[in-house]
Amino acid sequence: MLDSLKIAYRKDPALHGVHALEVVLYQGVWAIWSYRVAHALWKLHVPFFPRLISQLARLATGIEIHPGAVIGRRCFIDHGMGVVIGETAVVGDDVMMYHGVTLGGHGWWADAKGAKRHPTIGNHVTLGVGCSILGPVVVGEHCRIGPHALVVDDVPARSVVVVARGHCVTLERAHIEEPADEERLPATWMTGETEQEEDMPDGRA
Repeated sequence: MLDSLKIAYRKDPALHGVHALEVVLYQGVWAIWSYRVAHALWKLHVPFFPRLISQLARLATGIEIHPGAVIGRRCFIDHGMGVVIGETAVVGDDVMMYHGVTLGGHGWWADAKGAKRHPTIGNHVTLGVGCSILGPVVVGEHCRIGPHALVVDDVPARSVVVVARGHCVTLERAHIEEPADEERLPATWMTGETEQEEDMPDGRA
């Protein structure tokens, strides 16, 4: 639990000086703490209570994490409202999520019960505001998924996915040095020429 406090302080520039104590008020921190308890009970096959804890945490924080999901160390959810993480999602270490992120499935009409329905997110991945990653896809390590991107296919490691007028464009980053942890992310990832919008598939967690 101490890791959650440390990573929030490290990754949120608003936490400094006397404001550092505010970290205990962060929804993302409480959501992860609640998830850890619910997940431990889930692994012990305790009925009802893991889901009860996750739903109470959802009411309190606006963040819904299924207790069956697997979340690695030092995951930080900033702001957090509207984040949904599905049952079979796997999230690696040092992942950063912003509000509105969905790690969901394709929908009841496509997902079989008991199957792997949700994404696998590698280590050191940043998930931008409102992005949706749907289905049992794999997002490789050190990727950045831009705001409002829709990902339904695997993303290679060290890639950036940005939205260009309604489209998702994957940019290979193998030739780009990984920035130091202290360096800030670009102010915006919006890029690309004007393109005609296409219908994109619906999805639900």
